[in-house]
Amino acid sequence: MPTELTKRVREFGGRRLLLIGDLILDRYIYGDAERVSPEAPVPVLRVVEDRSAVGGSANVAACLRALGCHVSICGVVGDDRHGLTLHSLLGELQLDTRGVLTTPNRPTTTKTRLVGLAQHRHRQQLLRVDREDASPLSGAESARIIDAACSVVSEADAVCIEDYDKGVVSGDLVRAVVSQARRHGRPVLIDPARLEDFARYRGATVLTPNREELGHAVGASLDSVESVANAACSLVDQLDLQSVVATVDRDGAVVVERDAKWVHVPTRPRSVYDNTGAGDAVLAMLGAAIAAGADLIGAAKLANIAGGLEVEKFGCVPVQAQEVLAELRLEERRRNGKLRSIDELVAELTLRRDRGETVAFTNGCFDILHAGHVDLLQRCRDLASMLVVGLNSDVSIEGQGKGDSRPINRFVHRSAVLSALSCVDYIVGFDDPTPEALIRAVKPDVLIKGRDWADKGVVGAEFVEAGGGRVVLLPLVEGLSTSSLIERVRRGGD
Repeated sequence: MPTELTKRVREFGGRRLLLIGDLILDRYIYGDAERVSPEAPVPVLRVVEDRSAVGGSANVAACLRALGCHVSICGVVGDDRHGLTLHSLLGELQLDTRGVLTTPNRPTTTKTRLVGLAQHRHRQQLLRVDREDASPLSGAESARIIDAACSVVSEADAVCIEDYDKGVVSGDLVRAVVSQARRHGRPVLIDPARLEDFARYRGATVLTPNREELGHAVGASLDSVESVANAACSLVDQLDLQSVVATVDRDGAVVVERDAKWVHVPTRPRSVYDNTGAGDAVLAMLGAAIAAGADLIGAAKLANIAGGLEVEKFGCVPVQAQEVLAELRLEERRRNGKLRSIDELVAELTLRRDRGETVAFTNGCFDILHAGHVDLLQRCRDLASMLVVGLNSDVSIEGQGKGDSRPINRFVHRSAVLSALSCVDYIVGFDDPTPEALIRAVKPDVLIKGRDWADKGVVGAEFVEAGGGRVVLLPLVEGLSTSSLIERVRRGGD
């Protein structure tokens, strides 16, 4: 049965969110950094790729779209070529851009990153060049943004404000949006900038600072979860907030709600590759989850997952809803066992392959598990990061002509015994006479059978080898087979 969080993620589709904030164009110039310049002690970057992507609040919008939400966006771009590029990218995301104001008085905020490719593939940011005017919008420009935002509030399920302190978000804007949102019963979530004073965010439903931003605002070093919680509690009272969700990097998040005891929501450790965009992913997930009806604790758990997935990627790469669902399945694995449907399995394998893991696959009936099976499966597991076992269903075995008494053990019992083996990572059943279709779906890096298949032809071998994988035939423990064991039992032992 799907968990409550899984249900919420599946309900993201069709939710409408209003996003207000600083629109940024992210440019990435990739190149091979193979030598040091003779002119100065700096690397020479030979450009091989130049690409642009949405950043700032536009990246939050991209994250929301990746989760399946509809998004209306309000912000400012300059009347320049970078503004045209950003408008084009927003259009490709199918965002409602009626609230995007083009102004000739300031440039489009643009961050250009020079990225070296060590050995042509390992990315390392060398330098960032920013082009911006972070002064507050003029009175007329601010009024236009406020009018555009307030006109859409009633259409949204939730309102998100992403503040990068580039001039768009002001106390006047927040007051107007919060007032309109309260009138229509809509939550307002704000990801704050790194400011010494959070007064401009007064009245928000949810404020989402990270540990460093929160510490800067309260003028303290927050070196424990409890200190973060205490600082967040003080902000709730001072700024008339309904709640604070403070992210605390490897410690997860702290949730503080008015008139309730604070809660620590832990997360699992991650391999951090790039922190860029983590805050955007957290705000997007909190907004989508709350819009879909999740409570704040559940939304914070999902935000932990989204932020964790984001830091494992280079640059701002929106987290997909399917990635989140796969992570939820991974977290539920201990409770749910190792049996998966083919769709669930493919999603989880994709997620783990993105982390560099490899897949070994073998299949069989495993009707009466014996020492020969255990030996084979343990050696299969040694050949890859994870082992998938394709298990013949009862219907599949009945169609193989092994006799009316087969299978001895039904599928549910055979899969339960296999699940108890530490060398087995996943089990997936199949009804067909052969696992050909299953192998094509799994796309294993290593396909494994016993050496007794050397003259029979291994099903799926051509497909695996054509995809760059390999086929391995392992020796069997002599004298052990399910058929021989059944015969010995029939004879009354040996």
